[in-house]
Amino acid sequence: MILFAFTRHTGVRVAEIGFALVAVAGALLAIAPVTRFSRLGGVAAGVVLAAGAVTVIVAIRWGSFGSFF
Repeated sequence: MILFAFTRHTGVRVAEIGFALVAVAGALLAIAPVTRFSRLGGVAAGVVLAAGAVTVIVAIRWGSFGSFF
């Protein structure tokens, strides 16, 4: 059963969004210790990192991201 049907180009775009979310999470982790909201920044970084990872998994599974065929 197919849940999502992405073209290869859409899969690449979804993966780019996922990797951008991972980069934002890294920036939040770098900035969080020096700000007043260190605990909130850490939680936000964790949520954004999880969302980015799920987005990349969706791109790999249903978007043919990383396949040669």
